[in-house]
Parts: sequence; C-alpha cells; structure tokens
Amino acid sequence: MVEASGTQIWRKIKKEIAIWRTGALPGFAVLAIVTIARFSGLLQPLEWMALDNFLHLRPAEPMDNRITIIGINEDDIASAKTYPIPDGEIAAVIRKVQNYKPRVIGLDLVRNVPIEPGHQELVDVLKQSKNIIAIEKVLPNQIAPPSHISSEQIGFADVIPDKDGNFRRVLLSTPSLKNGQSYKYSLSLRLAEHYLSREGITLENGIRDPDTMRFGSIEIPRFLPNTGGYVGTDAGGVQTLLNWRSGKKAFRVLSLNDIKTGKFQPEWLRDRIILIGITAPSVPDYLYTKAIADLKSFDQIFGVEFHAHACSQIISAVLNKRPLLKDWSDKWEYLWITVWGFIPIIIGRLTQSVLKNLFAVGVTSLFLVVGNYLLLTIGWWIPVAPNLLILGINGVGLSAFAFYQRDQALQSQINERQRTIDVTFTLIHNGPLQTLANTLRCVQEQNFPAEKLHSQLKSLNSEIRAIGEYLKLEALDQEESLRIGSGLKLDLKLPIHELFYEVYTSTLERDLPFFQNVKVKARSFDPIGEEYLSLEQKRELCQFLEEALCNVGKYAVGAKYIQATGKENQGWYTLSIKDNGCGISSNLENKGTKQAINLACKLGGHFKRESVSPRGTLCELTWFLGGSKGCIGKIRKQLKSFFNSAKDG
Repeated sequence: MVEASGTQIWRKIKKEIAIWRTGALPGFAVLAIVTIARFSGLLQPLEWMALDNFLHLRPAEPMDNRITIIGINEDDIASAKTYPIPDGEIAAVIRKVQNYKPRVIGLDLVRNVPIEPGHQELVDVLKQSKNIIAIEKVLPNQIAPPSHISSEQIGFADVIPDKDGNFRRVLLSTPSLKNGQSYKYSLSLRLAEHYLSREGITLENGIRDPDTMRFGSIEIPRFLPNTGGYVGTDAGGVQTLLNWRSGKKAFRVLSLNDIKTGKFQPEWLRDRIILIGITAPSVPDYLYTKAIADLKSFDQIFGVEFHAHACSQIISAVLNKRPLLKDWSDKWEYLWITVWGFIPIIIGRLTQSVLKNLFAVGVTSLFLVVGNYLLLTIGWWIPVAPNLLILGINGVGLSAFAFYQRDQALQSQINERQRTIDVTFTLIHNGPLQTLANTLRCVQEQNFPAEKLHSQLKSLNSEIRAIGEYLKLEALDQEESLRIGSGLKLDLKLPIHELFYEVYTSTLERDLPFFQNVKVKARSFDPIGEEYLSLEQKRELCQFLEEALCNVGKYAVGAKYIQATGKENQGWYTLSIKDNGCGISSNLENKGTKQAINLACKLGGHFKRESVSPRGTLCELTWFLGGSKGCIGKIRKQLKSFFNSAKDG
C-alpha cells in the first residue's frame, strides 16, 4: 500500500512538472524579455513616472519653518523699473535681513559683473557678512561667483535634468575643473553645512560609503549609474536623489517689497536659512517636476525653490530623521524582479480561469503598487514598472493562456481516451456480445448439439481476438477506419451510402436467430455530400445502422422482411430500419437506444423507435444536413444556382 501510494504521488509530481514545463515557458520568456528591457534602459521612463507619481501622492508635510525664501517677483521688478535688480537694492535687503540675525543667507542670484547702481555697496556687504553663500556655475557655460568673497562662501547652482526634462537628482559636489584635486560644493550643501555647524554637526566622509558625505550618523545615499530605475546614467561628482517636500506650501515665501515695507514677522528670519532668488515667471529660472502636488505653474518650480528642497532634505534627515531616498543593489533588484516573474505564473496555474486570473492579477498588482508606495514613504525606491509589466503580460495573457492550453490538451486526451472506450464497447456490443447472446439463447433449447455450441464459442473467440487486433491497428490509424461486429473493416473515407450498403450486407450475413427466416431484404440509401459529415459522424451512423439491424436479428420474432432506407428531403436525412416481426416487447431503454438518442442530439435531429401496424418495428434517425460544413455546402449550391439562373436570364 505504501509503495502504491508513493507511486501515485510520484506520478502526480511528474504530471505537475510536465504542466509547468510547457505552461510556464511563455511566462519565463516574458520575464527574460522584461529583464533585458530594463537592463538596456528601456523601462527608465516608466520607472521615473512611477517615482514621480508616488512622491506626488504622499500626504502633505508641514511647512519647513527653518527656511524662508525671499523671492523677487513681478511686482519687485516693476518697483525697481529694471531687471536685473541693481546691486544696491540687493545690498539693502541683505542689510535689513541681517538685522534679524539669520543663521545663513543664500544668494541665488548671478552677480559675476557689477549691476549699477550700488555695486560697491554689495561688495562691502559680502565682505562684512561671513554667513552669506553666493553662487557660481561650474558645469559647461561656467559663470564666476561675485568677487571679493572667500571660496568657503561660494556654492554652485548647477542642476542636472533627466532625459525627459524633469529633475530628480541633486549634484552636491564636483571636482574642480582647474586642478581636479579639490571639490566644489553646491549651494544647498553649503547652506546645510553652515546651518548644522551651529548644532555641532560637521560635514565628513561617509563610513559605509567613503565616497559619499555624512552629517553626524546620517550618510547621504550616493547616486550611482544604476540607482533605482536609472540605467547607465552619468553619476559624476557626488549626487543624490531628491526627496521633494510634499504639501501646497513647503516654505514661507516673502518678496523684496515685503522686506522693504516690513510685512513679515521677525521670527520668520531670525536663526533661519534665508534664500534670495527669482520667483518672477518672466525670468526663465524654473525647473520641471511632476513629483509635487498642486504647483501653481504647470509642473514648474523656480530654481530658488529647488535649492530650498535640496537643503531641506539634508537638514530634515539629520535633525528629524526624515528619510533620504535610497535603493537596493542591482543583484537584489533583479532578484526581486525574478520573484515577481514567478508570481503570475503561479497565479495562472492555480486559477486556470480568465475571470479568476484577472481578479487575482488585479489584487496582486494593487498589492505591489501599494507596497512600493509604502516603501517609498520610508525612503526605499524599489522597482515597480518591470513587475507590473510582467504581471500584466504574464498574468492576464501568456501564462494563463499557456496553462489553459495545457489543460485543454489534457482534457482532449481524456476525451480521446473516453472515445476509445466508447468505440471499444460498441465494437464488443455489436460483435462478440451479439454472438454470446445468441449462444446463450441456443443453449437454453433442448437437444442443442454440442458441435454447434463448440462452433459458436469458436466464432466468439475469433471475434474477440479480431477486435483486439483491430484496436492495435486502429491506434495507428483510428480516425479513418471502422470495424463492425461481422469482422469487416470499413474505410470511412468512402461515401456514406456505400458504407451503409457494406454495413447492411455484412450484418445480415451474421448468424443471428431471426435473420434465418427473412425472405425479403430491401435497402436503398440516398448519397450525402462529403461536406456534410465528418469521419466521426460516419463512424457513429454506421454503428447505429449495425445496432438497429442486430436488434432485428435478435428480437424480431417471425420477421419475414427487413427494409433499410436512407432518404434526403429538403435538407433533412432520414435513416430508417423497419421489420415485420413481433414488435416492441419492452419500453426499457437499452445501451443501443441511449447511444442513438445521443447521436441524434449531436446531429441536431431526433430519434424514434416504435411498433408499427399491423406488426413490426420502426427504428428511425432523422437529422438536418446543416452543420457548419453543411451550411457552407448549401450556400455554395444556392450561389451556383443563382449565377446559373442569372446567366440564363
């Protein structure tokens, strides 16, 4: 018993392996294609889109009160009646702000050449103020910083767009183009360094990654060529992903006129980071991002706001443990994608239904999206686009289809096995069982000769062996041949009326008791076009005719004639077998009657078996020659007739 159980389990395992080998192969192919597409960078736009949308959907954060932006807007330009704003006005604003003792001031205005009047005033202010950070540009199309200011008070304002024109990264430092040994720092990093130094936190090299930067215990995750959804991106200098601050109003924004007229609270400036820059739409100093909700301008923020976000993410991470964006290493990301490549294949195997599969894939996709969103809120950017693609293509399409096809193939094998069983039973029923029934009836008679019993048993033995041999041959060519009970093998490719003649003639030659007294044997079969019947339908019709004739030979007591006809009338064909024997003695449905009723259903017709007056039995099968092939044939005939009539007309 244990051995049999083990064998059964092993068979199930082998069957499951076979199903996975064929059904899962398309799924593995999709996984490979998507992985290659990601590796080659084709999925970068989708990954960027997912990142932007996840950041966009985050709940609003409170305003960062540590940073105040003084934006030069259109009203300020109108008041100055010129642009750029003269150095004298900028110097006056800085002096007034300094009265409230801000911690550091960032001057996000290009001042590489004097803008009179008041240039000397600005020079003096910059010399006297050690908490001012001015800007330069260090990438191609360089712009020099203001003169008379130390290098520690200079930060570059360069920003790096992605290929779609949106900004997602911050360049924190870059080697100096003059000697390549020293490094230049960005405006946002200079502001954060100055602000955090008052907290006793200094800028140092990283511990886990010596090439990055660290404030206290917080290392800034360094952007690499394949960080997150990026592939082969230039990661020169020290870059990091920008975790934009969410909310309608991330920072307090004042104007030059607000400072001049005193329309502000002193605490908005005291001990704060002050950023002075352009917020006038007429000046093209803006950047694009889809990661911030409810922007006043369509997907645009001003450069000074970008630097505020970059500075805020550093000091918020150090002082408030706000997460910085980081990612997994490449090997873990591709392992993650591979795991999700198996999930839709498993779903397809378990559901094996289009609707169930769609529901399961939908729920799984929702789980994936929500999971990735929640991970991003705590700072982890994990691949989502390739996983969704695999779920969509495999889950809804290929895997489910492959498993469905596999199951259909298995079902087809089961159906074929059942058909073989049915054919075998019919062969036995119409052959050896008829001989056996006749032999049993003869044995009941008195003085039945032993020699005749021996002859009939010998005939029975031959019929059984012949069926066995036939079934072996039929395994090689089972679609095109039929063996009837008399031992005759028929070629089903012959016209059906010829097959009917063969069945009729051969069956009436069998040694059945009530065939011996039949004096009149009539038969007439109208031909049927080959397009109306399949080989399987021919097989079943021949078996029906044989069964009906055998019933006459077994039960039609006193029958003197047998009439078998096949007539076609207005697209309907009737195959009938009539005798003048004793009639129907029992209304019970035997195996042959059930097969005839089933055949009538398949053909879209009807079957009847009834006694006729004055005596006898009628067995009749009627069906419409109108399957798909029949309809086509009929339409062809009608079209041919129509064109012939038109031609004659």
